[in-house]
Amino acid sequence: MQTTTSPKKQTRLGRAAQSRRQSRETVLSALIPLVFLLGLGLGWLLWGAEASAAQQANEPATPAPLRRIEVAVADSPALGPADAPITIVEFSDYECSFCVRWHQQVYKRLMQEYEGQIRFVYRDFPLDNIHPNATPAAMAAHCAGEQDAYFSFHDALFSYQYGLGREAYLSYAAELGLDVVSFQTCLDEKRYASKIEDGLRYGFSIGVSSTPTFFINGIAVVGAQPYEVFQQVIEKELAGNQ
Repeated sequence: MQTTTSPKKQTRLGRAAQSRRQSRETVLSALIPLVFLLGLGLGWLLWGAEASAAQQANEPATPAPLRRIEVAVADSPALGPADAPITIVEFSDYECSFCVRWHQQVYKRLMQEYEGQIRFVYRDFPLDNIHPNATPAAMAAHCAGEQDAYFSFHDALFSYQYGLGREAYLSYAAELGLDVVSFQTCLDEKRYASKIEDGLRYGFSIGVSSTPTFFINGIAVVGAQPYEVFQQVIEKELAGNQ
């Protein structure tokens, strides 16, 4: 059976539907400006962030100041002119394989190619916990230094011709023409033990923690770096570009 709606009821339904449409339109009309303003605000935020990033990208970066450490050399063994433009301080250990490699591959070449321009200072940093021969070797070098043969003995130790150990030190001393009896007395007295210990403490105090560690005019270079690394730092120092 078909149901019919009276004209009055249809009129009421039509008015209700029209009222709902008007309400929706009113709400949408109110939301449109709000959405526009939100979009505008978001656009300004994004543009501002991009502009800030672009400005930062175009601004030249301010280089961090080069950190130099003033390394005390005191009465440490030194080789080369006192007024040389380049001072290299090495904290090293005669039983350190990396120190041996650097001495054999880089040290001699540097001293030859920059002859008269480098003052090389050697500071003891024996890592006795892993290198039991390090301190005795350092003491032997200082005993040789009493006979003006520190760096000759230093080079002999790093040659490893006889290795390390008391007999090796006596052999190096004999080959270098030292007074072996006097040298042996110095060894037996452990005459330079406190000096070497003081040097180790000083190294720790300025941040040295491994061997070899170098300071080129106060600029730290850590590890047995190749010749080219030292060359680059030295050339910049000579040119005054750092």
